[in-house]
Amino acid sequence: MSEEKITLRKNPSRKECEKVIKKILMTEVLERGTNEHFKTAADFMSYFQSLYPASDSLTKQVQRAVKALEMPKDERGYFIINKTEAQLNQDKEIAFLLGKTNASLQPFEEYETLFLKADGTYKDYLYQLLSESETFADKIITMINSSNGIILFTTNKHQLEILINSLINR
Repeated sequence: MSEEKITLRKNPSRKECEKVIKKILMTEVLERGTNEHFKTAADFMSYFQSLYPASDSLTKQVQRAVKALEMPKDERGYFIINKTEAQLNQDKEIAFLLGKTNASLQPFEEYETLFLKADGTYKDYLYQLLSESETFADKIITMINSSNGIILFTTNKHQLEILINSLINR
């Protein structure tokens, strides 16, 4: 029989704590869609104490790990694992502007496309005139100025084709 050495479990490093905390929070988000349990370092302690002996140094290590992760909190005070503070602020600004612009997602499958081939230096001016035109206002949903012409999106491709061809063949 070989001699076995009995060792006490020592506290994890701050990096190890960070990895475990990230894993706990990612699991929480994947299972519940959001973090609804973790607001402070103390909320992680039951997990760490199930693996390591409870001590002040373990508590301090977990606190350091939480601080090092620099996780922002949501409006209810829960940690947000998958975003930085800058991303959170940017998301708030995007949400504000989406509201201000009455934005809504539109299914793209409803739209048909036409490519209006146009060469030369007047293409940008043509794009501007089409975008300001009352004749085309209800026929063109949106346009993209491309390198060799203009991509047109419409709900009635046939009608737009007839109109553009009538102007081309004048």
